Amino acid sequence: MQTVHDAAGLRATIRGWRGQGQTVGFVPTMGNLHEGHHSLIKLARARAERVVASVFVNPTQFGPGEDFERYPRTLAQDQAGLAEMDCDLLFAPDVATIYPFGAAQSVSVHVPGVTDALEGAHRPGHFDGVATVVCKLFNLVQPDVAVFGQKDFQQLKVIERMVRDLALPVKVLQAPTLRATDGLALSSRNQYLSEAERATAPQIHQTLLKMRELLLEKGHARRVIEQAAASTLERAGFQPDYTVIRRAEDLAEPADDERTGLVALVAARLGRTRLIDNLPFD
Repeated sequence: MQTVHDAAGLRATIRGWRGQGQTVGFVPTMGNLHEGHHSLIKLARARAERVVASVFVNPTQFGPGEDFERYPRTLAQDQAGLAEMDCDLLFAPDVATIYPFGAAQSVSVHVPGVTDALEGAHRPGHFDGVATVVCKLFNLVQPDVAVFGQKDFQQLKVIERMVRDLALPVKVLQAPTLRATDGLALSSRNQYLSEAERATAPQIHQTLLKMRELLLEKGHARRVIEQAAASTLERAGFQPDYTVIRRAEDLAEPADDERTGLVALVAARLGRTRLIDNLPFD
């Protein structure tokens, strides 16, 4: 596997592949890769002849007081894992390559509507940073397909909306959430959890399953389910930011009688760690 840090080297390699008529799949990451990321590489490999992964801890999607400085940076480990997964090229740029005029003076991409609630409300500016860096990476790599995990469900919807609105020639693929045997969604931030917190964390997935059961099998009212889910997590030691049921297509609030095309989403703090997860109902 080749590793490049600059735009010129990246484009030269991809230009060579294009000259041979090969398609390109792309998996953007912030590094500290685990099996969940590796599953994205597998999907990209199945859908394209060449696979590019990027590792870039993007400063513009972190807010004040968030974990940008302590976010785990494990490039050597990531390189070894990607090589084992048969990735063709790792793009690991520095901040100046992505933001040549500085992050504060960068052109910013704002995706209206789908970014307003949930993560967008609790982390102002987060999705502007996500949309901006992904748009820049798409311009650099120019992939045929790009793979994103379902665990960051709202992020996935933001990227899909941006690609469609800007008419970007990229097919966005959704990869299912990979979980530990106890149901906890794999995440780089799981390593922040203490042993006791790690034992508690699967309660999020159990709560999501209960939300789906109460709506689809018991017919309970959506708002009652949402409130009960928040109370359940609070009793387990979490501090919930939201426990909601939304339309999967656009994350809008569904009508009271809607039962299809829905997704439950949870964000909650456990100790110092903020965890997010979701569960599509279909």
